[in-house]
Amino acid sequence: MKRKQYMQVLRLAALPLAMGALFGTASAQDATAPAMTPDEKATAKKIYFERCAGCHGVLRKGATGKNLEPHWTKKLPDGTVQEGGTLKLGANRLEKIIAYGTEGGMVNFDDILTKEEIALMTKYIQNVPDVPPEYSFKETMDSWKVIVPVDQRPKKQMNNFNLKNMFSVTLRDTGEVALIDGDTKEIRSIVKTGYAVHISRLSKSGRYVYVIGRDGRLSLIDLWMEKPAVVAELKVGFDARSVDTSKFKGYDDKYAIAGSYWPPQYVIMDGDTLKPLKVVSTRGMTVDGEYHPEPRVASIVSSEIKPEWVVNIKETGQILLVDYSDIKNLKTTTIESAKFLHDGGWDATKRYFLVAANASHKIAAVDTKTGKLAALVNTAKIPHPGRGANFISKAHGPVWATGHLGADVITLIGTPNDKYPQYKGNHWKVVQEVKHIGAGNLFVKTHPKSKHFWADAPQNPERAVAESVAVWDINDFSKPKAVLNVAKDSGLPETKAIRRAVHPEYSADGKEVWISLWGGKTDQSAIVVYDDATLKVKKVITDPKMITPTGKFNVYNTQHDIY
Repeated sequence: MKRKQYMQVLRLAALPLAMGALFGTASAQDATAPAMTPDEKATAKKIYFERCAGCHGVLRKGATGKNLEPHWTKKLPDGTVQEGGTLKLGANRLEKIIAYGTEGGMVNFDDILTKEEIALMTKYIQNVPDVPPEYSFKETMDSWKVIVPVDQRPKKQMNNFNLKNMFSVTLRDTGEVALIDGDTKEIRSIVKTGYAVHISRLSKSGRYVYVIGRDGRLSLIDLWMEKPAVVAELKVGFDARSVDTSKFKGYDDKYAIAGSYWPPQYVIMDGDTLKPLKVVSTRGMTVDGEYHPEPRVASIVSSEIKPEWVVNIKETGQILLVDYSDIKNLKTTTIESAKFLHDGGWDATKRYFLVAANASHKIAAVDTKTGKLAALVNTAKIPHPGRGANFISKAHGPVWATGHLGADVITLIGTPNDKYPQYKGNHWKVVQEVKHIGAGNLFVKTHPKSKHFWADAPQNPERAVAESVAVWDINDFSKPKAVLNVAKDSGLPETKAIRRAVHPEYSADGKEVWISLWGGKTDQSAIVVYDDATLKVKKVITDPKMITPTGKFNVYNTQHDIY
């Protein structure tokens, strides 16, 4: 069965499926589940951790992705679905969904995993998930390493790099970050970090880059060194996604905070050494009043109007405002929003934080000045904003935009701004839905000095869509100004694997947009740099050492929350 045929079947037969389970101690064997050898199970655990746990959860209870517990995965019926003819779905249905993906945002794995690995995963997700171990404060402390003490670090910048236009680029599958000079497009340093770094965040000073890997490894990189390198490390858990520092005046970079997917908790530490100070569990009740054993820390941002972090708890739908003015007597405000919280960004005024409750198809807006929920905005299916994008629309005034994993639209939401009182009626409303080239969007981006709006669609299972980005004129969203096939623009030979165009990121001056071309681990990857004014290719960055680049974080834009 061809991919397009199978996608038609999925539209009619949407059942909660995909992939599944992580590390941990073995659970009791289910006699009705497919048998697996210890070696098979170990291989499947590794695949699940690297490819599946982020969306489906360590315990497989679902969040951005569907619930994958055996009571779902073992119930799939054989049979037929009618649409322009009979398409038979037999015992290998799980394999087809894993191989071809879904229009709801699950990527196809037929160009990532072998047929044997896909078959292995179908057996694995029909078995009971293993129970992962906990991770204590002592274990956190034991993992702490100061590689270069603070008093031995440079007192001034020891290189001649334009740090404002430096890019911290995730090299997903090698567990590294490439620091690329935005002016010369040269790799200045490749730094060993945790596996599949999820984000790079900047200290308020702009000197340090904090990178958090999906294996829970937090690395502190000093950009002032002659060759930027890691100066401190900490393992905050087994699986992690988020990090930030304290940014309120008087607390500049005094503390850092990192959140874990497993165990569900966050760690507060010294900002310049990463010495752990406190570990706080996030287990508790959901907004629906039910206990959840795996409420993961999804995203964290730092307020500049109060000594607080905004900590978003995925499974519970609770948003925590953590007051760090007294670490020993920690005060936390809990704001009810909606499940399942993921990522988000500030509005243009930096007062409101907007976060996707993506499996609830909503955007939650927090007023960090009042410490209350400002709004819950209904959107299309599975919003996935990254940080989102802010701009002034001629028709609607100040807006913040998000794309969607599960719908082929871009959503514009009106936001408050005292400079534009005439648009008060648009506050916290979806003022426009813009047709995108397909579902499967991960990131949208614009810049205050640009007239363009960029959106990718790397999770789309169709090659032509996943390898392209769409660009609009921010004053005319009637149709894309251009659809750029990044894979073709790279000039690299076509490969069996889909080369996903992912994560538009602007240069500091807003004149360039960098797009990662994320191919297979053995394929040559690239970063394609476009001129934002002309939409023409300026440079293709390739290097044998640059393997599977994904997220790119411009130092100045990340430091100042420009998106």
